[in-house]
Amino acid sequence: MTLRKDPGETVVPTKTEMDVLQVLWKFGPSTVRFVHDKLNEQKEAVIYTSTLKLMQVMKEKGMLDRDESSMKHVYSAALEEEKVKGNMLGRFMDSMYDGSPSSLVVALLGNDKTSADELRKIKDLLNKMEK
Repeated sequence: MTLRKDPGETVVPTKTEMDVLQVLWKFGPSTVRFVHDKLNEQKEAVIYTSTLKLMQVMKEKGMLDRDESSMKHVYSAALEEEKVKGNMLGRFMDSMYDGSPSSLVVALLGNDKTSADELRKIKDLLNKMEK
């Protein structure tokens, strides 16, 4: 599935654009200040004007909508979280695992970060899928 701003143009968020989208998906429509503060909680200090410019560019790309009806402009994600993540996962799987979901899952399960709780959830999901 490809994200499109308009016919013929593919929209693929960068890492920093994904950071902004994650904040908006989690908290809903927000001001630049709110997004900026949340980004600063997550990583090294980000300059406010950089966040503002990034969000303005994302608006131009069609990734964000902006409500200008009040003094404070409120931004919201114009892209659906599931579609973006699905698109990015598909691209990652295609480029890193030759499009093989099983190869991707094997790599994930062999990772030291996979907890017993996560393995249980995966088993439950597989059991549900088999039924």
